[in-house]
Amino acid sequence: MTTTTATPPGPLTPSRTTATAARVLRQLRHDPRTIALLLVVPVAMITLLRYVFDDAPGTFDAIGASLLGIFPLITMFLVTSIATLRERTSGTLERLLALPLGKGDLIAGYALAFGAIAVVQSALATAVSVWFLGLDVTGSPWLLLLVALLDALLGTALGLFVSAFAASEFQAVQFMPAVIFPQLLLCGLFIPRDRMHPVLEAISNVLPMSYAVDGMNQVVHHSAPTGDFLRDIAVVAGSALLVLCLGAITLRRRTP
Repeated sequence: MTTTTATPPGPLTPSRTTATAARVLRQLRHDPRTIALLLVVPVAMITLLRYVFDDAPGTFDAIGASLLGIFPLITMFLVTSIATLRERTSGTLERLLALPLGKGDLIAGYALAFGAIAVVQSALATAVSVWFLGLDVTGSPWLLLLVALLDALLGTALGLFVSAFAASEFQAVQFMPAVIFPQLLLCGLFIPRDRMHPVLEAISNVLPMSYAVDGMNQVVHHSAPTGDFLRDIAVVAGSALLVLCLGAITLRRRTP
């Protein structure tokens, strides 16, 4: 008689990852307000910014590309942190972890689902900015889209990570001043980073949003990808991967 033993789930299984992503997307499909937040708000904010500086189009060219990288990061951080926290507090996450589903499958599934939405969000915001609002870009708009997508994935990773430390949706939102605002102030949006106090410049050098903004500016000012651009997107992608790994480590069942 042969005895079979349950095989623990591997670190990452494509079928389980895609099933998790499909479940998350089905849930979002029934939440039109969240869809509006993800797709409409970034475009509306970019459009508003364009007409705020209607008499100074050079200002829009200077900061518009930077905001294309910042908006996806912020919106995906907010939506992901709250959506994941709902899964935790409702018990859905607990039930999923009781199934033969690896932590890597769960985290990758969430990243895949929100990454798919990030593609649409970034494509909409980039297309409207370049072709309808007249954002002057020397490089390829596709490179802008690539950086915006990586920024959205970074926001997704940060949202997944901080949700482990929040007990309520209110607390999840409270993480935004701690995680996002310092990066926003030091990323070079308001003043070039090399003109900051040396201490602040050193801090900005280790914050991923700084490289997201630098990457956008590289596309605006150069017709072809530069070495600095490749460094910038590598830092943003590496940061997203690192935070996703940290999110998988903090993901655990709360009951034995």
